[in-house]
Amino acid sequence: MKIKTVELKTMATRISQYPSDNKKEFLLVGRSNVGKSSFINTLINRKNYARTSSKPGKTQTLNFYLVNEEFYLVDVPGYGYASVSKETQHKFGMMIEEYLINRENLQRVFMLIDYRHKPTEDDLLMFNFLKYYNLSVTIVATKYDKVKTSAREKQDKVINNFFELKENDNIIFFSSITKKGKDEIYNRIEECLAHK
Repeated sequence: MKIKTVELKTMATRISQYPSDNKKEFLLVGRSNVGKSSFINTLINRKNYARTSSKPGKTQTLNFYLVNEEFYLVDVPGYGYASVSKETQHKFGMMIEEYLINRENLQRVFMLIDYRHKPTEDDLLMFNFLKYYNLSVTIVATKYDKVKTSAREKQDKVINNFFELKENDNIIFFSSITKKGKDEIYNRIEECLAHK
């Protein structure tokens, strides 16, 4: 996949603000600080297009990135960050749920987890939440380059045992430093785009 154009088309907080051009969409979810902005920047071959921040919890809207005039990457607020008030967390949750319930354009969810650590209860809650809506999920284990080769087999088992993956689900090991996993993500997107 060649990335020719990228545009942050819409920042939405409700359905009436979603794009209405009926293009296929891919949702990105993950805990705050898991590396979603770096993931987006790596995919679209831009350095700072999605703002990376040392302060987690920066994204507060549903951000629709139009790629190649063909599909959207949809970035949503990160979950599990304590400094965001309970009220704000609840608002984010409602915003994401509204999207999941109503969006027929959604093809697949890329759920980012930090490969260095055991997934959290928040990760499991999000995964089960997505499965409740019968969505196909690709787990993206970020920061893969930060784990020593000798420790990876053990870490793979931890992740596989934590999530009971179904037939349409899979794991991609990803690094924004080495670009590992980038082509696999492209392949997943291209498979979905090929289905009419």
